[in-house]
Amino acid sequence: MKNNKFLLTILIIFILILIFLTYIVYNLFLNKLVFENHSLKFYNKSNSQAFKIDKIVFFSSCNSDSTVNSNTTTTINNLLQYTDIAIFINNLDENFTLENTLKSVSIKDISFNVVPRLGTPNLYYKSLNDFATSKIDENNILDTELDFKISTENEIDYNTPVLFNNCANPITLSYINSNIKNNYTIPSNNISYDGSLLKKCNIVLNDLYCNLSFTIYIENNLDEKFKCPIYLTIPLDGESSSIYDGSYTYTYNPNYTFYKYK
Repeated sequence: MKNNKFLLTILIIFILILIFLTYIVYNLFLNKLVFENHSLKFYNKSNSQAFKIDKIVFFSSCNSDSTVNSNTTTTINNLLQYTDIAIFINNLDENFTLENTLKSVSIKDISFNVVPRLGTPNLYYKSLNDFATSKIDENNILDTELDFKISTENEIDYNTPVLFNNCANPITLSYINSNIKNNYTIPSNNISYDGSLLKKCNIVLNDLYCNLSFTIYIENNLDEKFKCPIYLTIPLDGESSSIYDGSYTYTYNPNYTFYKYK
């Protein structure tokens, strides 16, 4: 009789342990399933690609204020170097849908990660009509962010920040490094107000090195929100030419992809 009771007790304990282990295994499986589903949803969400940037065009040159002196010299003031930047948003499909057309675009998180040793850098919005010219509108300086107007019209006024909703025109900005040199006198002969002025003023290009970053935010017409961090080094020279030649143009083909965050 005692042996039977002992065996029964052992059996009950074994069954309880089995039930407990089954419960633990089931919960582990359930948690794994929930995690996998959550991860899959996040992966699908973040990899839903409607926009990318695979082309950025830079145009770099120089300008200054100056005073022509009576002794055949010229005094240079506010020597500045500018780089106009055209950022092309690729919406990845020639068929325009609610998913790949723009509802809103903004630039935020502007930061100068490496500042030049000479001058004072700033970022501006620039009209597409003034691209690759020295024209500067001080009202367009970017302190913290820039919001674009989105247009569905056939024509737009580029003097204000505006983009076609089908990404037909690029984001146009201008990096300006001002006050590189002031009160600097040079001979008046053969002065050109372009990048060659940097060489005449004995400016070493390494002293103008700058790296900046910002984030482009997009909302499409499905109310989905995307963002893309952009990191740019201002290009002033290449293998066979430089801004010293007057101007320097460079086309950069990155692979910046917008990821959906909301």
